[in-house]
Amino acid sequence: MSLAFVFPGQGAQTIGMGRDLAEAYPAARAVFDEVDEALGENLSTLIWEGEQEALTLTQNAQPALMATSIAALRALEAEGVSIADVSFVAGHSLGEYSALCAAGAFSVADTAKLLRRRGLAMQAAVPVGVGAMAAILGLDIEAVRGVAADAAEGEVCAVANDNDPAQVVVSGHKAAVERAAVLAKERGAKRALMLPVSAPFHCELMEPAAREMAAALGDVDMNYLRVPVVVNVLARPCSDATDIASLLVEQVTQAVRWRESVEWMAGEGGVTAFWEIGAGKALSGMIRRIAIEAKTRTVGTSGDVVAAVEALKG
Repeated sequence: MSLAFVFPGQGAQTIGMGRDLAEAYPAARAVFDEVDEALGENLSTLIWEGEQEALTLTQNAQPALMATSIAALRALEAEGVSIADVSFVAGHSLGEYSALCAAGAFSVADTAKLLRRRGLAMQAAVPVGVGAMAAILGLDIEAVRGVAADAAEGEVCAVANDNDPAQVVVSGHKAAVERAAVLAKERGAKRALMLPVSAPFHCELMEPAAREMAAALGDVDMNYLRVPVVVNVLARPCSDATDIASLLVEQVTQAVRWRESVEWMAGEGGVTAFWEIGAGKALSGMIRRIAIEAKTRTVGTSGDVVAAVEALKG
């Protein structure tokens, strides 16, 4: 079995995530402690006991989801599963930072600081209410690109996430995205859903955030990658740490090519099993629609860890 670890992005956050991992595994608890210390606040208290609305704020959700993913990884390692057992890692949007942390590119503390800065920069890039995002279900990527181009009418409207064969997200100015949602339905989309997000991620309106991340990444030491990372903007693996910073800057304004990333891993990469490390099950659902024959598993609780280790040994 050729295995890939994949790491979820924003939207997977829930109050209580990772708590049983921290209670069952000291190494997992240490991750949350390190994130709290790096940020100078008790983010773990918000994650486990706070309000969903506060956790969903971009600047909180991003480091919180990373902490939960790396805690799950540390629990796996405590049970004898090493990152060296994995062929590739990949993450969806902010999940790419979790993947890079897992691969050893960044320390946990540096990853938390980067994601806090990224979340604040992305939120500040566009005033609330100016931008929007919409999920288009039932049209392929080329059809949605056409919808976005026709809906723009001089404003920004672009593909932000190519998630799976039947789910593509567009992002940009609110009026343009609303036009795209209507136009997509007219062109045969099963559904077009405006998303409850606070900013238009992964489009050119995020350029101020990209500049901020270029500065932030310039302040951080990057280490040798222990496993190749299949990066969002290329949908191909990268194992050269010197290229990672520029790719992460591009990622802020470019589309997340998740469908292509999974296709590459399951095809040329030879991956036969994908483990979703951290909160939620969204990526597993996408993967099942992309790589039909691949096996998927979610690893977000202590019970999941034990089951995954038993499956690997079996």
